[in-house]
Amino acid sequence: MSLGQPAKFFVNSGLVSSRTDVYNLLRPLLKQTVSYRYYRGGVLVGHGTGWVERIVSDHPEISTYFTPLSICINIDSFEHLEFETRPEQLLVYTLVQADERVVVEYAPVGAVEGEAGPARQQQLAFDTGDYVQMELSGMSSGETAEEE
Repeated sequence: MSLGQPAKFFVNSGLVSSRTDVYNLLRPLLKQTVSYRYYRGGVLVGHGTGWVERIVSDHPEISTYFTPLSICINIDSFEHLEFETRPEQLLVYTLVQADERVVVEYAPVGAVEGEAGPARQQQLAFDTGDYVQMELSGMSSGETAEEE
């Protein structure tokens, strides 16, 4: 029988401050499309939908950023994480630092407004139709720029 304090456990909701717990809770967001809302002092300052590229800790040189194209979350940017499970079984994460909060949840991509049913997780689409691929080849050792 252990005399030490038992590890905490959570079912469907909670508040965690351990960096390891925060990382493990956020890890399913990696390579997913999420929506985010940024609050400062309870006022909505910014919002959007983006792709979670990285979740890091122990890297003070890496910033946390939320943009419509790319999201990087540095766990060390926040005091704690609050999470809850919605009735449709999707998690909502709230990252907290002083009076600032970032609420993150899976983007309801594919759900039709007014239609019942759970939202589907889906990757952020990137339209490459307006881009041209160019291949640059180096000159062989005997060629010069004037020969071309």
